[in-house]
Amino acid sequence: MASSVAPAPAVHSPDTTALERPDFQIVPRKGLVLVAVILALLIAAIAVNKLWPLTFLHVAGGAAWTIIDLFLGFVLGPIMGRMSIPARVEFTTRLMPKMVLIMPTAVAVTLAAGWQLATKTGTVLTSYHLHGWIVASFIVVGVMSVIALGLLEPANIAVLVELKKRRPNPAVIEQLMKRFIYAAGVLGLMQVATLVIMTRLSSG
Repeated sequence: MASSVAPAPAVHSPDTTALERPDFQIVPRKGLVLVAVILALLIAAIAVNKLWPLTFLHVAGGAAWTIIDLFLGFVLGPIMGRMSIPARVEFTTRLMPKMVLIMPTAVAVTLAAGWQLATKTGTVLTSYHLHGWIVASFIVVGVMSVIALGLLEPANIAVLVELKKRRPNPAVIEQLMKRFIYAAGVLGLMQVATLVIMTRLSSG
């Protein structure tokens, strides 16, 4: 007699390598135009060596860098760390291509304009009465630049390259995203130190 019990449906484990993600450009081509304009303004400001344009670019670049680091480190980082892999992938494909252009540009403008400004005003000289604070700012900003361009940015690009593959590996993406989030957190903390130094310098 035939059994009346229906066979149990087969259980298929999800294919962890199959991730749905929107199409995106690793380097947004339209954004390159804006980057070129900003770098051209930086070169022009250094060439004319006037106080106002150098101050403007240094303050604007530093403000952008500070805001991005604090927001990534203390707001977006914890949120992204709690997202599911699919949600994190979609968020990443919308945010990180922009970061590929924003971070190097902000760092380059801040450092180049800041050094030219310090040279013009003489604050890099050992005779400057707050020279110790200037050296401290160089150390902090130097470490931040290494982290931003040597850890955060490569992790950012590596995630995008992995997501461009036909079958991206979620484990690789997870590991790279952890590096990105941790680097952003460290940068956020170091930006607090930068704010302390900058306010001390501005107050004389």
